[in-house]
Amino acid sequence: MVCEFSESVLDEVADALVARGYVCLDGIIDPQLVSALRDKVFNDDGAHLRPASIGRGHEQHRNADIRGDSIRWLSHECQTDSRYLTLMESLKDGLNRRLYMGLFDYESHYALYRPGAFYKKHVDALKGSQNRILTTVFFMNPDWQSEHGGLLKLYEEDGTPLEDIAPLMGRLVIFLSERFPHEVLPTEVDRASIAGWFRVAGSRHGF
Repeated sequence: MVCEFSESVLDEVADALVARGYVCLDGIIDPQLVSALRDKVFNDDGAHLRPASIGRGHEQHRNADIRGDSIRWLSHECQTDSRYLTLMESLKDGLNRRLYMGLFDYESHYALYRPGAFYKKHVDALKGSQNRILTTVFFMNPDWQSEHGGLLKLYEEDGTPLEDIAPLMGRLVIFLSERFPHEVLPTEVDRASIAGWFRVAGSRHGF
């Protein structure tokens, strides 16, 4: 199983980030890995998901009025997790070669939204803090239909709606963390994804 992106995919991502700050890609991750990642959510690791919190540090708390997903952080100790994290490492290296972004650290978690769950509009990075530079969202939802809801909604910096992205199986969305407010609209069915963030060297941990 190949755990790195092709040079052509890396070129496409880099060009899109320069041109518009985000990109949506389908079918670029091995379907076997996609299925294995989905299984980690719904089968052997489902019981280890915990309600997600908001805020940072000592201000971290749960608020179901803002977000309703359950999460589990990926770890290299798990073989399936490690394959995905290795893939993201190749993304980091490829973008650093092309755009000199200085991406250094990466963290990610599984996110499961049960029917009715959502995540209100937010920004992944504090302005100017360099804590999160680049966001990745990977979807694992086969046979997704428009009536299922659960769209990832991107906004311009001024709050103008930009694009509604369906959480289709095998779809990877990458965008500049500081630039795009976004939200997860309420889902009508179980919705699985992996959210991840790249930082630059010297940025703070624990967010």
